[in-house]
Amino acid sequence: MNEFIPISVEQAASLLKPETRIIDIRDNESFTQGHLPGAQHFDRQALFDLMDEGQKDQPHLIYCYKGNSSQTAAQLLAEEGFVKVYSLVGGFNQWAELHPELIETHAIK
Repeated sequence: MNEFIPISVEQAASLLKPETRIIDIRDNESFTQGHLPGAQHFDRQALFDLMDEGQKDQPHLIYCYKGNSSQTAAQLLAEEGFVKVYSLVGGFNQWAELHPELIETHAIK
């Protein structure tokens, strides 16, 4: 069985590459106010849709507010056969504290 990898903010910064899918599972308003560069907002249904897409070898970095809910989402993906799944320890709150210059803002499309 695959397992997700807990990853620090500094380690996560090295994953900010086009091949990494960055998934924000916070609420819409929080996402709009600020998120990691290149992040996509995912609600529960979008997460289940992702499991059906089949891009299981692509790196996936998942984060929430503090790093708790993202662990559950990351484990779900890992159990579905995704092999490079990371959960951001400390979540967006930790990211914003350490990298305020690396926060994007825009509405959900």
